[in-house]
Amino acid sequence: MNLKQAKYKDFALVREMLETPEIIERFDFDQSRELSDALSRTANKRLLLTGEGSSRIFPAKNLIYRARCMGSHWHIFTEGARQAHEYIGEAGHSFLADCLVIGASNSGKTKEVISLFTELQKRQHPHRYGLTATPQSALEPLCTRCFLLSCGKENAVAATKSVVEQALFYSSILRHVEEAVDVMATNQQRAARAAREVLEAELDPEIIGWIAAAPVVYFAGRNNGVAEELTLKTNEITRKKSDYLEGTYAVHGIEEVMEPDEVVIAIDPFPEEMEKFRDVLVGGVGLKVIAVSSRPTIFPTIPIPEIEGYETILQLLAGWNILVHVGVTLGINLDKAQRARKIGNEFVGQGQSGPMASGSQGRSHG
Repeated sequence: MNLKQAKYKDFALVREMLETPEIIERFDFDQSRELSDALSRTANKRLLLTGEGSSRIFPAKNLIYRARCMGSHWHIFTEGARQAHEYIGEAGHSFLADCLVIGASNSGKTKEVISLFTELQKRQHPHRYGLTATPQSALEPLCTRCFLLSCGKENAVAATKSVVEQALFYSSILRHVEEAVDVMATNQQRAARAAREVLEAELDPEIIGWIAAAPVVYFAGRNNGVAEELTLKTNEITRKKSDYLEGTYAVHGIEEVMEPDEVVIAIDPFPEEMEKFRDVLVGGVGLKVIAVSSRPTIFPTIPIPEIEGYETILQLLAGWNILVHVGVTLGINLDKAQRARKIGNEFVGQGQSGPMASGSQGRSHG
């Protein structure tokens, strides 16, 4: 994708995606130091990352994955805000009592997040942090501290640049509390250049044709948020049905109902499992398997650079590029979905009315 060709340049989605390299380049890794220090002082070193939709899937799961790979001793977990309500419990018996809670909501008015933080404020929970792209939002007064993203407003329904900045922010927390080698700051400029390269890469028309023709697109990959987030983006950008197949789930039963005209996109496939994927999915089902990887694979592969600390971000951006190519090929308006909304379940203040006041459900992008 690029801003020179007519088929791309008029879409806000494309413009917002292409702002991501600059967001990476200018990101301040020191901005979360206060939050990191607060986490280091909590008794059990527990951190809950909550939110809805894209504000939670990749940013939260990416941090959990990185922390575990680094051998972190912090207990970092994620839940949707509505489910997290159930962990508050009674006074003196709350699982969240000594847990630092971060709620991500780009709009600052995602109903589930507002509800959770309202209850935490009533309980005088001492560690309530917000992460939003909207100044003076409904979330801010409910927090002990609310951090503001620099990416600005998104006009397309699908959240993109904000997702990456949220992930960078979360990664910066880990860097401080773990005193890890500052690889992300060291590689920041290289990563920004690589991000632009990945986003602007021309893709094999045959591969795009396979995906465009598929009635269902599966994403297989680690539980680090990349494949799962791209599954959601497939619905919003290409209007196709999709499914996330965690790890090796793709060869553990679902092949029974797969069809030859469907496609599996494997994100950084496990080298040890590639032959199995080929035997079961290509040989057995007869469908196409496409890989996104920094290493050679046995499948048709969309190659990406490997920059330490940014592997998952570059995988995500490569997925965006795929989906934009598919959407443009199908003649879809990338900015305006027919049913999906920018804020899936919007908080409306007391006494106000509006289409979300009744609490109707929809996709939530924070």
